[in-house]
Amino acid sequence: MPDLLLELRSEEIPARLQRKAAGDLKKLVTDQLVEAGLTYEGAREYWTPRRLTLDIRGLTARSADVREEKKGPRTDAPEKAIEGFLKSAGLSSVSEAEVQSDPKKGDFYVAVINRPGRTAEEIVTDIMPDIIRNFPWPKPMRSGAASARPGSLRWVRPLQSIVCLFGPEHDETVVIPFEVDGITASNVTYGHRFHAPGAITVKRFADYVASLEKAKVILDAERRKQIIAHDAANLAFANGLELVEDEGLLEEVSGLVEWPQVLLGTFEDDYLAIPSEIIRLTIKTNQKCFVTRPQGGDGQTLSNNFILVSNIEAIDGGKEIVHGNGKVVRARLSDAKHFWTRDQGDLPDLGTLTASAEKFSLNLGKPLDQRMAKLDALNVTFHAKLGTQGARVERIRAIAARLAPVVGADAALVDRAVVLAKADLRTEAVGEFPELQGVMGRKYATLQGEHADVAAAIEDHWKPLGPSDRLPDGKVALTVALADKLDTLTGFWAIDEKPTGSKDPYALRRAALGVVRMILEKGIRLELRTAIADCLRSLGEGKATSMPANVGSLEELAAKDKSAASDLTDAIHNVGDETAGRSFNTSDAAAADLLSFFHDRLKVYLRDQGARHDLIDAVLTPEADDLLMIARRVEALTAFITSEDGKNLLAGAKRATQLLAAEEKKGTVVADGVSEALLKLDAEKALHAAIVTASRDAADAVAKEDFRSAMAALSTLRGPVDRFFEDVLVNDEDAAIRANRLALLSLIRSATGTVADFSKISG
Repeated sequence: MPDLLLELRSEEIPARLQRKAAGDLKKLVTDQLVEAGLTYEGAREYWTPRRLTLDIRGLTARSADVREEKKGPRTDAPEKAIEGFLKSAGLSSVSEAEVQSDPKKGDFYVAVINRPGRTAEEIVTDIMPDIIRNFPWPKPMRSGAASARPGSLRWVRPLQSIVCLFGPEHDETVVIPFEVDGITASNVTYGHRFHAPGAITVKRFADYVASLEKAKVILDAERRKQIIAHDAANLAFANGLELVEDEGLLEEVSGLVEWPQVLLGTFEDDYLAIPSEIIRLTIKTNQKCFVTRPQGGDGQTLSNNFILVSNIEAIDGGKEIVHGNGKVVRARLSDAKHFWTRDQGDLPDLGTLTASAEKFSLNLGKPLDQRMAKLDALNVTFHAKLGTQGARVERIRAIAARLAPVVGADAALVDRAVVLAKADLRTEAVGEFPELQGVMGRKYATLQGEHADVAAAIEDHWKPLGPSDRLPDGKVALTVALADKLDTLTGFWAIDEKPTGSKDPYALRRAALGVVRMILEKGIRLELRTAIADCLRSLGEGKATSMPANVGSLEELAAKDKSAASDLTDAIHNVGDETAGRSFNTSDAAAADLLSFFHDRLKVYLRDQGARHDLIDAVLTPEADDLLMIARRVEALTAFITSEDGKNLLAGAKRATQLLAAEEKKGTVVADGVSEALLKLDAEKALHAAIVTASRDAADAVAKEDFRSAMAALSTLRGPVDRFFEDVLVNDEDAAIRANRLALLSLIRSATGTVADFSKISG
């Protein structure tokens, strides 16, 4: 069967877009080919900085003929209805329609539509121009003289050529010469822009790949990554070094080169005094280079060598390329060293920070304390509706004080960690590299002699940043991290900025999952609903809006414009009044909604751990807020329900609850309690005695949070329940006996309900 080769070659495609764009091209083309009636055996996409390529194997040469019958109205239907049918079917008169008879409905019109198949060449010619014109680039542009025309092509970078070849693997291929904005598809591509810029005529995919490689272009991005990783590791090893691997950087660099050449650069030893995180980010962000460390070192200390990847096979062995990159790296490291040094010094305006220092019990003799005071004094906004960072730290401080005894953390250390947690946002290092927030705070805290738990909490309170990220270490860090995430979640719930569909701009799902992970994996007993309500109440009582940072003091404004100062004062007071109840939704409904959101994240987490969704639903109630106990119940129920006793009890309990529910729906009378005097048969007497004992034992076990023992107590009901349904007719003719037996079934439902809602368990 024939193959299809497609290449779209343009100016440099940003590395971050290449993988997705190639995938989009594959999906768009294959979806439309299939929709047009073609099939294919396989398709694979490729990308380089200058081309997107699609290789489709085993494409059918022609779509099948299609015969379709479209049923119309009765032959005696109103004329308007018949006209509408003819128009929709593409017929000019009823003579072109067939008449079919139905014994019940009579005669009616049927349009028989025959669509002949089309060749693959016709289909490709038809679909490709629209795919290219409407390609989903995030920020496409127009270019060249044609850009002045309305409707001209928009592409991520100027599109330069198109290759489109179709044909069998071993026979001659043909060009499918569709045209887009003056560019006609052909069998001609071009190699490396510096080493082999000349035209290359290709016939099929294998020939295309080989020709490109001769022209210094490696088509396969995964192979380019392997070459870079292998050559970089070897080059580092040959120089007594180890490569510090970085998968994200490797992906990006492989998208910057078509012919990767790995080179070793260097910088002065003096710069190694800068923290390794800053060195690594400086070199990675500015020059897309890898850092190295000495072989056999501590794994943290870097060397003064870096590895760069060039797209040119230089005649001087890369000396000039290394020299040029080295100059830039040294300049950037010089800036980084300047930031690092300044962050350890005093701020010039300490006199203006006294009020903020008193508010947060800060020591203005310490650099990090100064930065926190500055963060508060500048009224740096956290969110327009949630106020400043300083106000947020005050809220987190209050939340953390309540959480510290729950987690078992030292309250004084927790408080100190909270007031310094956001301070590094005002450091120059974090200003240059936001990725280092927390990391730099820990380093600066250590330098100024903070307790190790406080320093660790400053870094870890941001964690976990994802489902696979590590959790905070230590109880102080856990407390601050929980307080931070609870404030974030309750704050955005209070202003109705909740995630919708796939949109979650504030990463609230990630924050909630982080809370779930900390509670379950660190064994924290937290009444989550109470914590949420406390956070919402604190938010409603506070004043989230403060003086805008860009207007100076009210006194200064009044000197310029008294009216404006008065208006601003009123506005601030009004907003403050609103935050006391009107602008924030601090209701019980908001708390319940956020708790439900946590339940959703808990379900995701437990399912990822292998728990069955029906067992989670059987345990989880809308009011349940002790996530750790929910998880333990699910664990115990999983073990029980997979045992033989569990399976049998489940069958009996479900039979009892279903029968009871059916009778309740019909309005059958169910006694308020079981009367022992009305128990006539041995099987129902035995069941009643077993339920009383099992209910008591299960309730005692649940009170002790021993869910396995609770399940074991319920398992004693297996035999009595089975005998009851074998020997007893529930719907007895005597109404009193029937109501009593239904009450007995109600006791089964109540007994099993102490650990789970068995009706929600499948099987």
